[in-house]
Amino acid sequence: MNTTQKGSVRCIVFKDSDTWYAVALEFNIVESSDDPMVAQNNLDEAIRGYVESQRKIKGSRVAPLNQKTDSEYESLWGKLVSNKPIPSPYKVRSFGFTKI
Repeated sequence: MNTTQKGSVRCIVFKDSDTWYAVALEFNIVESSDDPMVAQNNLDEAIRGYVESQRKIKGSRVAPLNQKTDSEYESLWGKLVSNKPIPSPYKVRSFGFTKI
């Protein structure tokens, strides 16, 4: 379980048509760009801002840091970690965990 002090979020950077997407699954954040590095950098910044915002909220609200993931991205993650074929037209650049 993610808290404002520790945890991790699963991330995927992939291309669909001409657009690169960077997704933080547990936060339901999606950034897009023509460049995969820009999408990834924007996602990293959004993750930091999201966690910082949660830290500023008084109380123990951790639900926003542990959201139910979108089924499309959850399915893609499952295929990636089990080394199964990725559905066309996706082209995956990277996937893994980002610590918070």
